[in-house]
Amino acid sequence: MKALIVKTSSMGDIIHTFPAVEDAIRNRPDIDFDWCVEEPFAGIVALHPAIGTIHKVAIRRWRKKLFDGHTWREMAGLRRALRAGNYDLVIDAQGLLKSALVAIQAGAPIAGFDRASAREPSATLFYQRKYAVARDLHAIERTRRLFGLALGYQPDLSALGSGIVPPAGGLAGVEGWTAFLLHGTSREDKKWPVEDWIETARELGNRQFTPVVTWSNEAEKAVAQAIAGAVPRTVLVSKSPLADVAATLGHSTLVIGADTGLTHLAAAFGLPTVAIFLATEPGLTGPRGPFASTLLAPNGGKVTPAEVTAEAERLLAQRTISPAGGETKVR
Repeated sequence: MKALIVKTSSMGDIIHTFPAVEDAIRNRPDIDFDWCVEEPFAGIVALHPAIGTIHKVAIRRWRKKLFDGHTWREMAGLRRALRAGNYDLVIDAQGLLKSALVAIQAGAPIAGFDRASAREPSATLFYQRKYAVARDLHAIERTRRLFGLALGYQPDLSALGSGIVPPAGGLAGVEGWTAFLLHGTSREDKKWPVEDWIETARELGNRQFTPVVTWSNEAEKAVAQAIAGAVPRTVLVSKSPLADVAATLGHSTLVIGADTGLTHLAAAFGLPTVAIFLATEPGLTGPRGPFASTLLAPNGGKVTPAEVTAEAERLLAQRTISPAGGETKVR
């Protein structure tokens, strides 16, 4: 059997789908999976070894140039590629109208959430197989249940695995423990104050960690430079392709991050990960992993550097590490 997964974005949503893929390959080894995803996140999908062909869409870019001939040629090319896949089933794991419109291009039966379960009920008009999955479950569990219903098995929800491993790479010339500080995020109200990042980097340095920061735009660059300037032990990684950032991230000892996709990736890699949520509720979409924890700012309050470092120490105590950064024992 050949199946196409449609989950085009965002990074966190894509990472939340990996445990469902793990369930499927364990319960249905006869299925080959391909994936359709927004082009910036193709490298994230490629981290899972069970995914074959990765079809790239560019919905965000196409919308801006809808009347451009090149846009229409790209869309036609995607349709031809999806039809050539000869899929037996398409699973729309996103439940949005845009994902449903992508899914129908494959010309195969589409499975997805039913009208009461989908994020956009209009998407279900295009599905041939519709399944009820409670909306008050974490996104990971919702997707795992959807795959199980669509493919005919009961997922073991007592276990959680992403199936992904960090790509080869890391920081050349840096030895010992590293702590990746993921300060960048999409909204201003999600951002932790720069002075708190600096204090955290300083405290980690006192604990013999090398803080690591990077950036993807000019605003984030200013924050990264401020941290590195205040804490000389910090390693500043220049703006890099997502695959390179994932490699550096995946070989870190500790990750502290705002509400952003890379924080979800760190948790999925199984790294000790402290997520700082200031303006969003992590209950149904927060990072999940064997050593992941979320600190949520109370109403009108804040998350302090002392709380973050204490939580980091708690997670690290659960996972005994060597000074070289390698795992030696999991309790």
